[in-house]
Amino acid sequence: MFKNYQKGRCYIIAEIGGNFTTLAEAKRLVAEAAACGVDAVKLQTYQASTLSSKKAIFDMENTGVTSQFELFEQFEIDEKLHHEVFAYAEAKGLDWFSSPSHPTDVDLLEACGVGAHKIGSDDAVNLPFLRYVAKTKKPILLSTGMCTLGEVKESVDAILAEGNDKLILLHAITSYPTHPENVNLKAMQTLMEAFPCFDVGYSDHTLTPVACLAAVAMGARVIERHFTYDKQAKGPDHQLSADPVEMKWIVDAVRSFEIMRGTGIKRPAESEAITRKNNRKSLVLEKSILAGERLTAEHLAIKRPGLGIGPKFYEQVLGRAVAHDLEAESVLTWGDLA
Repeated sequence: MFKNYQKGRCYIIAEIGGNFTTLAEAKRLVAEAAACGVDAVKLQTYQASTLSSKKAIFDMENTGVTSQFELFEQFEIDEKLHHEVFAYAEAKGLDWFSSPSHPTDVDLLEACGVGAHKIGSDDAVNLPFLRYVAKTKKPILLSTGMCTLGEVKESVDAILAEGNDKLILLHAITSYPTHPENVNLKAMQTLMEAFPCFDVGYSDHTLTPVACLAAVAMGARVIERHFTYDKQAKGPDHQLSADPVEMKWIVDAVRSFEIMRGTGIKRPAESEAITRKNNRKSLVLEKSILAGERLTAEHLAIKRPGLGIGPKFYEQVLGRAVAHDLEAESVLTWGDLA
């Protein structure tokens, strides 16, 4: 399901994976995300046994030092829950997909009928896995955290080699949370320049909504943001997730920006039609003048409104005779000249 992806409109994803373990929690997240106006919800699909060795650790701000295997085990969701969450998201009019971490996860998601696959930054250079996902021929959203530009190119080439060009690149920083000095939004524009054939977006792990709006202003076609109903809930991602108030702000701000962005053509706005006449300036008579007299500098001033001869014609008007009597404060028009 990728029906909400539209040309000229930023696609906003609420990442709910890792923030629920029950259907009730998932439904609450999906319902509140839909109420915020997002386009899609995304899950995380993995088994701890195929994702992490028992020796791998996390050492991040949001987790502290802890076992990756044990943490992932807590947030695994089974195939039945996948189907139920996806069905609920569909009923809410949202697109839905997930981040698989192993070929068996891809197979599960394909059985669910997903319309796209998201690749997390941890698998951005996992070329065998990228090839496997690419063979589904589904759109791929590829997060590029921890990558060099050369590594991104290798990954893109691996996907294209499987005949799949339905690719969206997401700039990301794999720090949880990401602090402002590390966001580097200009790297997103580097991706746009390096891969002009693909849409580019931003996957956000900061603690405020600001980076999302800034990314859209810089050209992001996709925004992904973790989403929670409670920043204090149990789990490592809740604290760096947008709550409903923040997500609604992001959606509203992005949609307002899209209206404000306009066409890029420099011309008067429709709303300026009246002010263009009333607030611009014209040549205005400082004192009365009789028919046949010639205009001098003493006769002319430059004042509002802009209904008469424009200031740029001042030199051309000097010395011209007037066709009829004119009173002081008259706005001079070409018809007033002999």
